[in-house]
Amino acid sequence: MASVLKTTHHGGCPHDCPDTCSMVYEVENGKLTSVKGNSEHPMTRGGLCVKLKDYEKRHYHPDRLLHPMRRTGPKGSGQFEQISWDEALDEITTRWKAIIDEHGPRAIIPYSYLGNQGLVHGLNGGDAFFNKMGATVCERTFCGEGSCTAWLLTVGPTAGVDPESFTHSKYIIIWGCNSVSTNIHHWHIVKDAQKKGAKVVVIDPYKSRTAKEADWHIAPKPGTDGALAMAMMHTIIEEGLQDQDYIDNYTHGYEALAERAKSRTAEWAAEITGVAADDIRQLAREFATTQPAAIRLGVALERNYGGGQAIRAITCLPALTGAWRHVGGGALQFPVWEHPYKFDVISRPDLIPEGTPVINAIQIGRALNGEMELDVPIKSMMCWNANPVTQAAETDKIVEGLMRDDLFLVSAEHFLSDTASYADIVLPASMGAELEDMVLSWGHLYLTYNAKCVESPGEAIPNNEIFRRLAAKMGYEEENFKWSDSECLEHYVDWDSPACDGIDLNSLREHGFARLKVGTKDDRAPHKQGNFPTPTGKCHFEVEGATNFVAPPFRQMYEGFQPGEALDSLPDYVASRETPETNPVLAEKYPLNIISPKSHGFLNSCYANIDDKIKKQGEQFVLISATDADLRNIQNGDSVRVFNDRGGFEGKAQITDDVSSGIVVATLGYWRQLNKGTVNCVSSAEFVDMGHAPTFTDNLVQVELAS
Repeated sequence: MASVLKTTHHGGCPHDCPDTCSMVYEVENGKLTSVKGNSEHPMTRGGLCVKLKDYEKRHYHPDRLLHPMRRTGPKGSGQFEQISWDEALDEITTRWKAIIDEHGPRAIIPYSYLGNQGLVHGLNGGDAFFNKMGATVCERTFCGEGSCTAWLLTVGPTAGVDPESFTHSKYIIIWGCNSVSTNIHHWHIVKDAQKKGAKVVVIDPYKSRTAKEADWHIAPKPGTDGALAMAMMHTIIEEGLQDQDYIDNYTHGYEALAERAKSRTAEWAAEITGVAADDIRQLAREFATTQPAAIRLGVALERNYGGGQAIRAITCLPALTGAWRHVGGGALQFPVWEHPYKFDVISRPDLIPEGTPVINAIQIGRALNGEMELDVPIKSMMCWNANPVTQAAETDKIVEGLMRDDLFLVSAEHFLSDTASYADIVLPASMGAELEDMVLSWGHLYLTYNAKCVESPGEAIPNNEIFRRLAAKMGYEEENFKWSDSECLEHYVDWDSPACDGIDLNSLREHGFARLKVGTKDDRAPHKQGNFPTPTGKCHFEVEGATNFVAPPFRQMYEGFQPGEALDSLPDYVASRETPETNPVLAEKYPLNIISPKSHGFLNSCYANIDDKIKKQGEQFVLISATDADLRNIQNGDSVRVFNDRGGFEGKAQITDDVSSGIVVATLGYWRQLNKGTVNCVSSAEFVDMGHAPTFTDNLVQVELAS
């Protein structure tokens, strides 16, 4: 009988999720047989989400890409032939060199996002290569940049409340976050606090899985969170519930903020939000008087035109009440601010030639289809760690652009995704257990290591190896293009940072994770006495002279910062672009606001091509109120079409009181090639008020029975 060699290895979930789970890979005779949550990790606690519970099966899925391929049929047909790596790399670099000779390197653009969060193989993994080339820069602001801009303006680059410290909180507001589906390991901590007596309030326009488990669900109309926050300020100040000592010592601009808040009454906000004035006052009173009080800000808050200002207003609340004084008090946005990653070394922005144009990833459809006026048209795009045909806005425009005969598309992928199906060359990429990396953690205060423990099937190779080979073919001689993955990790983290005291790569390899030296969950109160990482060291209620970015592609890189329009010095409510109240003419055609949260069973578009995940998630659906369904003669389970001038998609109607009249909900991630359109067919590619964040929840639609 042949012997069985069983080994275990440390893993880190590479997906776009704040939990960044520490995992344990189990390997038998060189094959990955099981993936489990690391029981020793204080947040992972041995459990994985429904997406990752059988992660090993994804590695060996029968549809996985195993060899380089060249397109043989029409774009989008999925018709390819197998070729060798040498053929693939020769064709790519030959085509690129010809494009550069004729049009210059700006005719080429990279396109990637967080399909992999690894420092080596993830978001920034190919940036140095394309920066060396002089390619057009792809600005990636899909998720969090509006929130980050508002957060930095107010409190600076602080991690805020430790996610684990929520166990000490007495009052918790989950604002614009469906934690049960998208942040489950933090939700376990919130539930622990709830069991100890903490009140949990969820603020979300519809009754999400998380809202159903809360003590109190508050449902403002989409995009009106700023009005709710401003009215909370009014009540707190009007009733003398503010912490004046904290304000006087550790904040800037209180007098101006208080003056603005005078007119932002609960009655004013009730008209805008649909939340009763008495409920607004109760929320404000409870938040101010129940300490420690903590707010978990969700990314969804930014996804309306006024999202940035809403987040500024919300971020002011803990300083107004002195919640920051306490362990478990304050606000949590992205703890990544205190992680010691060296993004300048990873991405090499110093290699970008002066004057290089920028195109935002959200507006890639407009750039590819000719709608955006460009000095140099895009003739080639390489896509990795991203699937814009489902995940970006105005997807019909993206498809139109990808269908161009003169566009040379290269895709590095695991499966023949919606985007990869339009590629000219497809490259097979390695998965999690097949590569060494550290995984970026934007939801907790741990470094997370991922070991290579099995070989990739077929001819798949890691992303970084793809770029190493391309760099060699293009003749790029910079040292970073020759680093091994291990050498990259040595260079990509500031191991001399105080946050890494006692931590190095070898210790991470041994233990799989390490908590940064930034205090513990039981003693971390970083702003008890101010100490905000802002120019004054204070929380800024007021910021004078702040400006937004210039909209790409007209913003030039590294010729000195070119500011755009001035930002309001104070937070306030800013209305959405597409609502019946703000755009009544458009609402005559398209009277319903659509919300497009992430799916429970998919991780963005990952797993949306796998049968058992589709079965658990269910087919594409549209949540609609009984009132709106009756107006359209829609019965539960009917096939319906959701549409506007940008496009449309189909789904099964689910009539429910989880949504109010005037709102429909359809979740994100379904593949276009497996469905009749996807939700981003109706999404606008316009930006919100700051940070070039997307307006994924600022869209009007109509719903009708599908023909």
